[in-house]
Amino acid sequence: MSQTYIVVDQAKDWSAFMPSDRVITFTQYLNMATKSQGRTRIINLCKSSKYLSDGYYCSLLAESRGHHVMPSVRVLNDISKKALYEMQVAQLLPALAQKLGTPDAPTEITFHCVFGKTTQPEMKEFARKMFEAFACPVLEVKLKFRKTWQVSDLQITSHKSLNDAEETLFAESLEAFSNKVWSKGRTQRAAKFDMAILVNPEEAMPPSDDQAIKKFIQAGKQLGIHVETIGPKDIMRLPEYDGLFIRETTNIDHHTYRFAKKAEGLGLVVMDDPQSIMRCTNKVYLADLFNTHKVPCPKTRIVHKGEKDVEDALEAVISYPMVVKIPDGAFSKGVIKAENREALTASLATLFKKSSLLLVQEYLYTEFDWRIGVLNNKPIFACRYYMVKDHWQIYQHSDSASESGGFDTLPTFEVPRRVLQAAIAATKPIGDGLYGVDVKEINGRGYVIEVNDNPSIDRGVEDKYLGDELYMHIMSEFLRRMQQKRGDL
Repeated sequence: MSQTYIVVDQAKDWSAFMPSDRVITFTQYLNMATKSQGRTRIINLCKSSKYLSDGYYCSLLAESRGHHVMPSVRVLNDISKKALYEMQVAQLLPALAQKLGTPDAPTEITFHCVFGKTTQPEMKEFARKMFEAFACPVLEVKLKFRKTWQVSDLQITSHKSLNDAEETLFAESLEAFSNKVWSKGRTQRAAKFDMAILVNPEEAMPPSDDQAIKKFIQAGKQLGIHVETIGPKDIMRLPEYDGLFIRETTNIDHHTYRFAKKAEGLGLVVMDDPQSIMRCTNKVYLADLFNTHKVPCPKTRIVHKGEKDVEDALEAVISYPMVVKIPDGAFSKGVIKAENREALTASLATLFKKSSLLLVQEYLYTEFDWRIGVLNNKPIFACRYYMVKDHWQIYQHSDSASESGGFDTLPTFEVPRRVLQAAIAATKPIGDGLYGVDVKEINGRGYVIEVNDNPSIDRGVEDKYLGDELYMHIMSEFLRRMQQKRGDL
C-alpha cells in the first residue's frame, strides 16, 4: 500500500485547508523512520526551495530514502538557473503564442501553475505542459511580450502566496492529484498494493469496455489490490502506485508509451511494458523478429519507399492477392488487399505517404482468425473472430461507423495444438507480458499474423468461457509481480 505525506515548515502553514494526518512538518519528516512498507510519495510544500534550505533538504532526503518527491532535486536545480529551464520552456512557447496572440504594446503576465492547473483559461494547456516538464505543487510563471512571447522568470513558490480562487484550485487539484491525502476508505486501508488502470473515455475502440474495467477492479479488491482508473493527463500520479495496467490502445509516438516508460522507471509493474509496446506496435519489427526466430507466418516482404521495380520483386515471391500494411496500424486500419498489379501499385502509393517502410504479405483466406490471449508465455483465453460478412477482415471501417464480425470463445484445450504452439513461439522473443496473438489456421497449421501488446478484453467476449476467472488470473499475475518487486516472495 502506498502512502502520501505533505511536508510543510510549520503546522500552521496548513491551517487554511482540511486537517489530515498526512500533513507533517519538515522536522517530523527529518525524524521519520527511513524504511516504510510500500511506496511513499512526498509533496514538498516548504516555503523555500533554495539550495541548502529546508525545502531543498526535504527533496534531497526524500530521494535518498527512495521516496518519490515533488518537486525533485532535478527540478529544484533546473528552475534555479534560467539557462537550465529556458530550452525546455522554449519548446512550449509557439503553442502558447497562438493562444495569446500579438499584443499592440509590450505586455507582462504573471500566473500560478497549481499541480498543472490555473485559474486563467487561456493558460490551461501551457500550465499542464509546464507541470509535466517541471513537476511542482505551485509554480509562478512570468511572461513578457517583446516582439515575441518569452518566459522572463520561473519560480517555485509557496501555497501561502495564492489568492482565494487559487487556494480553492489548490485544494481541488491536490485532491484530484492524490486522493490519499484526505480519503481513508476501508478498502484503501486494507489493500496491500495500489494499481492504476489507464483508460481514455474518448477512445472510440478501447481494448476493454467499462464492464470489463469494473471486473478488473473487483478482482483486484479480492486480492488485496486497491485499483482505480486514471486518464491521459494523470502521468504525474504514477508514483502513487505499485502497478500500471494500460487499457488504452498503445503506440510509440503516444502518451501510452510515455506512461509505460515513466512507470517502468519508477519501478512499477507495468503491462504493457515499453519494450512490448515498441516491439508489437511496429509490424516491420515483428516481421523481422518472426523471420529471425522461425515463427510460422505468411510470406512477408518489407519494402522501402523509392525501391525500384518493387512490383516485379514482390510478384516473384508472393502470389495475388497481396496484403499491404503500414507498420503501426491497428484494428484493421492501414491495411489494403491488392488483387492485381494495378491495385498493388495504387496501394503502395497510398500507404507510402504514411510510412517509408511497408509490409507486403501473402493473403491467406480463412473464415476466422484465432486470437490467443497469452500471459507470461502461457495461453489464458482463446477466441475465433469471424470476418465481417462480404468482407475479408474482422473489422470494416467506414466514414460513419466501424463494424466487426462475430466471435466464438473456447477453452484453450479445444484449440488446435499447432495454433497454440505458434502463438507461444511468437510471444517468447517479445517478452512475458499480456499479448493477443492473431493466428490463421490452414490445414492444421498455425500462421501468426501479428502480436498485439494490448489485446481486447471485453465483457461477454474474451471472458465468455472463463468469466470472472479471467480477470482474477490477470490480476493475480500483477499481484505476484508486485510481491516479487517488494520482496514478499
